Amino acid sequence: MLHCVVCYISLALFLGIRLCDARDLKYKTKDSDGWWKSGVFYQIYPRSFMDSNGDGIGDLRGIIERLDYLEANKIDGFWLSPIFKSPMADFGYDISDYYSIHPEYGTLSDFDELVKQAHDRGMEVILDFVPNHTSDEHEWFKKSEQRVPGYEDFYIWHPGRKNVNDGSSRPHPPSNWVSFFRGSAWQWSEVRQEYYLHQFSIKQPDLNYRNPDVVEAMKEVMRFWLRRGVAGYRIDAVPTLFEVLPGADGQFPDEPLSGNTDDPDDPGYLVHIFTQDRNETLDMIYQWRAVMDHFQQHYGVRERILMAETYSPIDIVMKYYGNQTVPGAQIPFNFHLITDLNNSSKTSDFKNAINYWLGNMPNDESIVPNWVIGNHDQHRVASRFGDDMIDAMNMIILSLPGVSVTYNGEEIGMDDVWISYNDTVDPAACNAGPDKYQYTTRDPERTPFQWDSSKNAGFSEANHTWLPVSSNYTLVNVQMQLLNDRSHLKVYRQLVEKKKNTNYDPRSLGTFVEDNVLVILRHVKDDQTISIYTVVNIGDVVKIIDLTKYEPSLKFAILDILSVSSSKSRLYLVPVDHIVVEAKESFVLMAYTLQNAPEVIQI
Repeated sequence: MLHCVVCYISLALFLGIRLCDARDLKYKTKDSDGWWKSGVFYQIYPRSFMDSNGDGIGDLRGIIERLDYLEANKIDGFWLSPIFKSPMADFGYDISDYYSIHPEYGTLSDFDELVKQAHDRGMEVILDFVPNHTSDEHEWFKKSEQRVPGYEDFYIWHPGRKNVNDGSSRPHPPSNWVSFFRGSAWQWSEVRQEYYLHQFSIKQPDLNYRNPDVVEAMKEVMRFWLRRGVAGYRIDAVPTLFEVLPGADGQFPDEPLSGNTDDPDDPGYLVHIFTQDRNETLDMIYQWRAVMDHFQQHYGVRERILMAETYSPIDIVMKYYGNQTVPGAQIPFNFHLITDLNNSSKTSDFKNAINYWLGNMPNDESIVPNWVIGNHDQHRVASRFGDDMIDAMNMIILSLPGVSVTYNGEEIGMDDVWISYNDTVDPAACNAGPDKYQYTTRDPERTPFQWDSSKNAGFSEANHTWLPVSSNYTLVNVQMQLLNDRSHLKVYRQLVEKKKNTNYDPRSLGTFVEDNVLVILRHVKDDQTISIYTVVNIGDVVKIIDLTKYEPSLKFAILDILSVSSSKSRLYLVPVDHIVVEAKESFVLMAYTLQNAPEVIQI
């Protein structure tokens, strides 16, 4: 191994050419089929992204104003949390009209302009599809409640269980099922004199997917927006689409107790064996994929994609990819970097979380993994792992093969914002009450995006925003990070550039743990002389690692991308057998196995 200064200088001179070649690696060809397979996707929470009209609420025009920012981040596409017409009982996840834009967000013309402007910049638009339920203000529900012919069975209705001389004036709920938003999942309708199922808010009645008319109506919703230019859908709350059928007596079975809590209103009180992950749900996903594929074939466009939200057991999640005869969702979200890791996790936990997904994927070269570290329902990376792990987590998801998904704000290191109960608007938290709301609230990760140091972080000119702006916005914002020599945003952009400009060998991946340091190894396709290492020190102590343990033929390495906290300098040469990794430091380096390295040393 190399240890003399003269050799290092000589080698660095030689590397000037080699480094240039490595940094100029061509983009991998992106054809119409599979354009998404190594994609960088971005989730926008529209209500908090950018307000264009000063009402304190983000909107479509605001997103259009910020498309240049997304283009500069070189993302392939962004998905929008719901923008459809809604009473906003659950901020858009209670849809009253699937064919209209919510007025606070804009108009159909605004949406069309957004799609056009995004396409002009080489980006795709993906919509949040909310199929499990509608708003109780949707025309379908109103007709179903009134038993209008053709709509009687659009939702899950039941007369309830007969009273047993308890003196109550109405039947008991059909079962003990509990809503995700606390309390019974059944609500009595005075109009219909029956209960309807709502696995979420009372104002979100569940659709009946055993009714073919419902299935076709939702497929037509998909086709409508596909015709307006969207590239696909993120499908919300996939596991809850189907429930068990009533028994021979017409009654729904009670779900068993979990034993995890004594609170009968808590969704964790039960094991949801009758209301989640039914086999019919998989078939519904496969049918929706068929809609996507048929649209692509009919119009000759690039592949339309499905992203499926599910926190189900791994064996079930993998079935969403499809089976041996039919394809499913291209991207069943991988949430294990969220659910399995926290600020007390060990390096081995990180490796296990990565390999858990990879090890369970179907043996099919047409599918790829995906990596997600945040969304609108999960506390932010900075709050879960600490500010000193922001770059590390972005390095991990952008170094691994396949698709990476970034929630807006994670690229600049936004953190959760403490919000009082009086300012809380999340219905799940409001239902929990002032003593428990902080355990369920999703408001802290949904606060306005921090653009600059001006009023309301540049998000809005309003005197009051729908959620409070973080108090640290003058220190953590896009403008500040672009001005700084080193910042989370610049690290993020370097990582995206690296992912896009490097033609990785898709079959080559190694994850290693060396003395509390996570090491990810990728090879460049058709060039066996270059290896790319991502190194992350999870711990609080300086470590020294030796990369020749993994590749004995390595000769030297160059630091390429460095975390903000690193004291090292980019493009510096490091000895591959003795790399010092500072506490919480992370970096990406280029390692070389040049056959003519000994001759270079002699220069």
